[in-house]
Amino acid sequence: MAGQILNINRKKYAVGLFWQPMGVGATVRNYARTLARGVDKKLNLYTQYRAMIGLAARRNGARAGMLSAAAEVMESFSEYTSFLAVFAVPRGFYMVAARNGVILVDKLFESETDARSEYVKMSEIPDWGAFFAPGAWGMPRAAERNLGDLLNGQSRAVLHTISRFGPRMLSGLLLAVFALGMFFIFKDSVVQVFAPRPQVAELNPELVAEYKKQIEEKSKELDEQFEIEKQLPPEPIVMPYELLPDMMARAGQCYQAIAFLMQPIVGWNQVNVVCGETHAIADFKRDFGTLDGFYSIATDLMPGAFVSEVDEDTLRVQVALPELESFSSQDERDADTVVRDVTSVFQGINTIIDTEIVVDTLTNGVDVETVNVVEVGVESKLTPQQFMEIFADFGGVYLMQAGWNARTRSWNYEVLIYAK
Repeated sequence: MAGQILNINRKKYAVGLFWQPMGVGATVRNYARTLARGVDKKLNLYTQYRAMIGLAARRNGARAGMLSAAAEVMESFSEYTSFLAVFAVPRGFYMVAARNGVILVDKLFESETDARSEYVKMSEIPDWGAFFAPGAWGMPRAAERNLGDLLNGQSRAVLHTISRFGPRMLSGLLLAVFALGMFFIFKDSVVQVFAPRPQVAELNPELVAEYKKQIEEKSKELDEQFEIEKQLPPEPIVMPYELLPDMMARAGQCYQAIAFLMQPIVGWNQVNVVCGETHAIADFKRDFGTLDGFYSIATDLMPGAFVSEVDEDTLRVQVALPELESFSSQDERDADTVVRDVTSVFQGINTIIDTEIVVDTLTNGVDVETVNVVEVGVESKLTPQQFMEIFADFGGVYLMQAGWNARTRSWNYEVLIYAK
């Protein structure tokens, strides 16, 4: 993914984001972190737009707080659910394509030849709602639009950092800047507070009495104007380890969902399938099959599944996961000990793992609680049920994600362990 930043109307916009639909009920930051690990760990920024999530990287020039150009184009073309658009910009040509409200292409081309070739290829897909292209290209049915007229800088699709450390450090810095600013604003008042005050005996008693009377009247006025409402006690904080499904039941759920989606469909190749927290999602790549053929077979093999078109050669099938009974479970060991013991277990079966300790912070607006979480990432040949048996001696275990790669015929797991 090349470095792609646009300067339009004196604002910087991020382009070239990696867009993916997001499962219903998924936590945005956690989903972004999981997706980045599966695609490219150097993707360290994310934004949410409607039911999609877009990933970007600082190495490409993107920064937290930057707006997404594709999201603003979508807002300007809100009357179209599907469109193909190319805009001439100072650094080349910018393409945005959407199908059924999902962003498929968000890319900046330096070469006009490459941009035009991609446009022609994409335009062959049927049922576009509208076409937009530079007038000099002479494309049929295409209108020309100026990108600067479409970007108004008011979209809510702003880039945020995926890392937990970045926002905290930024918040601390902002707090320090705020405190420093407040000091300079009220410096004179602070100086007056600590400056020697004249004794009451030196003041006119009548003026002092009048001053006190005005203070009391003003206080009563403020009390009447800003009456303090009694607040209800906040809801108690529910810790994540208090609502965990049985890890073997969860493993069985993912295994069944993946098997349900990985159906053989003539003319389409299985790519991968991921069992997330609320949905399982599978991708299929076209070989010699047709869309009609896929829909016809999938309707019989995968009843109740939702099919969306990523592009003309890629289809995505999604199915919702039923809720599992939950209970409370937490490992009695500290996070460092859990990491050591988990590493030792996998060393015993000669398997390489990635581990990381993070601290989740929860609040109800008044109280704040933290919990130590050990994140474990593993690639394995074991099925979900076989794999989760490895964690039989651990408490607070949650299988956050299980993925099957049809090409390598291997499983990818992400497991959380809630430690003391």
